[in-house]
Amino acid sequence: MEKVDRRHFLMSSVALPAALKASALPSQNDTVRVGIVGFNGRGKAHISAYLKIPNVEIAALCDIDQSVVDNGARTIEAAGKKRPATYSDIRKLLEDKNIDAVSIATPNFHHTLQTIWAVQAGKDVFVEKPCSYNMFEAQQIIAASRKYNRIVQDGTGAQGWLHEAKRKLKDGIIGDVYMARGLCFKWRDTIGRAKEEPVPPGVAYDLWMGPAPAKPFTRNRFHYNWHWQWDYGNGDIGNQGAHQIHAARLALGVRYPTQISSMGGKFMFDDDQETPNTQLATFEFQDGGKKKLLVFEVRHWITNNEAGIGERSDAQAGSAAGQPQTVGNIWYGSKGYMATGRGGWQTFMGQDQSAGPKSEVGNSGTSGFQNFIDVVRSRKREDQLSEIEEGAISTMLIHLANISYRLGRTLYFDPVTYTCKGDAEATAMFTRKQYRAPFVVPNIAGMKTD
Repeated sequence: MEKVDRRHFLMSSVALPAALKASALPSQNDTVRVGIVGFNGRGKAHISAYLKIPNVEIAALCDIDQSVVDNGARTIEAAGKKRPATYSDIRKLLEDKNIDAVSIATPNFHHTLQTIWAVQAGKDVFVEKPCSYNMFEAQQIIAASRKYNRIVQDGTGAQGWLHEAKRKLKDGIIGDVYMARGLCFKWRDTIGRAKEEPVPPGVAYDLWMGPAPAKPFTRNRFHYNWHWQWDYGNGDIGNQGAHQIHAARLALGVRYPTQISSMGGKFMFDDDQETPNTQLATFEFQDGGKKKLLVFEVRHWITNNEAGIGERSDAQAGSAAGQPQTVGNIWYGSKGYMATGRGGWQTFMGQDQSAGPKSEVGNSGTSGFQNFIDVVRSRKREDQLSEIEEGAISTMLIHLANISYRLGRTLYFDPVTYTCKGDAEATAMFTRKQYRAPFVVPNIAGMKTD
């Protein structure tokens, strides 16, 4: 893998305002017609959110599991809305020229390709985290959004408190900030071992496998537990942790790490899980010649609380639903530290850690879905709370950490050449050995993959 085509990489978030305004909807009052793709888990929140936004119609639903499709359609009808068109194949949904936008909550390994298909079809896209499955895809999703002049919103980072916290840290509320931590201490029980079995009725399994290698069906390669298989997911650092990685990086004010080291393992359980259930990743940044650190931690079982960040997980958390967890961020500065959970941020000042200023925004303000719809109307990308380039950069940290973990060594990343310096084996892991036809992610960014 050699030097990257810089025309597509590291583009500014204000690169295309004129082109985007040219394709704006004719009226602020026009209905935005949305297609939702994948809604067995997180996608249920997409349905709920769009049902509440004025002048938005859920015009289509798409899922490879017919029972999931039927449940989604009933939910929309029960809300007093018109039954949407239904599909099992996103490519059929995208043929509808009257659909303005698609909202994607499929498994990680579909996110980039489905986004590319959508922008090629002239649709704007809200895509869940992590927006890419690997380093190669992180570049392609940025390049596609630029080439086809579409609004693409990442599914994390739209919280009002996060942007408020970023401003406060930049203004020096805790002094000189030198380190951030992302915490993902989430109860995860064993997934056991699942036998190969026939594909359930109503499941389009070939479409589900998509770009991944073809393998026999098991319950641990399907709903939710795909997160813990390397062919499909990125472990908890790329599942729950994608939110905390992004928040830590964004508010720390850094972009690309120069040094990455990750270690961990799978402890306690003998089951089908391939990804680590305990992982520690450290990233060093040299933005502007000033060193900063970001540390991310996954713990899967019984653990302590930290900095007052503690709660019970929500109903969409798989085996962790309703269990105690510590999921949030801490930033450290010369005058104190800032901690965040779902409720916003809180500062603790001085050696005695006395309570300092806390968030004004909390969980109020514009949601990521509302912000997406607002920008679909206005075409002002600068108003996006979570523009795709920022989301893609954060996914690079996830992928570099996992490569370091799997190889068992420190990586030295060069963002200009988009390689791990002196480590051809690590750089080769930036993409799949082979994408399964016809689900091939195109090389829009012009990367050389030797």
